Amino acid sequence: MVIGIDLGGTKVRAGVAKNGIIENEKQQLVKSKGTQSETLDQLKELIRTLMVPGIAGIGLGVPSVVDAEKGIVYDVVNIPSWKRVPLKDILEETFSVPVAVNNDSNCFALGEARFGRLKDFRNAVGMTSGTGLGTGVIVKGELYSGTNCGAGELGLIAYKEHNIEYYASGNFFGSLHGVSAIKAHDLALGGDKQALGWWEEFGAHMGHAVKTAMYAYDPEAIAIGGSLSKAFRLFEDSMRRSLADFAYPESIRKLKIFQSVNENITLLGAAALIDLRKPI
Repeated sequence: MVIGIDLGGTKVRAGVAKNGIIENEKQQLVKSKGTQSETLDQLKELIRTLMVPGIAGIGLGVPSVVDAEKGIVYDVVNIPSWKRVPLKDILEETFSVPVAVNNDSNCFALGEARFGRLKDFRNAVGMTSGTGLGTGVIVKGELYSGTNCGAGELGLIAYKEHNIEYYASGNFFGSLHGVSAIKAHDLALGGDKQALGWWEEFGAHMGHAVKTAMYAYDPEAIAIGGSLSKAFRLFEDSMRRSLADFAYPESIRKLKIFQSVNENITLLGAAALIDLRKPI
């Protein structure tokens, strides 16, 4: 059994991974404006509620640049006090079990590769659209993080007046249309034509993100998760239509695109960091 943790800027989710299933899942709002000590204490207390005999390690996904070998996280999104935190050393000293840390999008991709929609593919990409746009990369069946754990930061590539993330995340609805993605989803489900148009436009931007992933990594399959993936059916058609101008039509014909269906897949991926037995 391994504790898997998904530490976001607004909430933290954790649970015990056992045989590909998350048990005793818990979540809390993060004391994001607290001091480093306050937020670390909150994380430790959450872990203590899950520590039972037989726990073999702790794996964490964090929205930041990570020194995965040393377990140091830098400039964590929405937690200003976490500039440089040696998370692995701190938690190993506290709980006396192995600890592994990686970027949260990488944990999503690893979870899909081990337990989800990508497990039948050697080369794949996991893409999460929510507050931001994150990407994790699987190469020859293994998680590829790059030198600085930033191999999948496709959202930061320039696109139109901003970058891909600006248009292919919840920011698209808030900044361009003055409405939350949740509200836009509810309106569209109710048949609102304007909201349906927003999701069609969003799908075209997600298509650009998919094409960027294809040019960069040429995967066999892409799994799309994150909170906005719940609206997958509202943007899937326009996303796929936008792939028509891809330079290599045969590659697009072969590409599989899936909606993530396991809400605990990032926790499973975080827990799987412990099983890799080597720096990522």
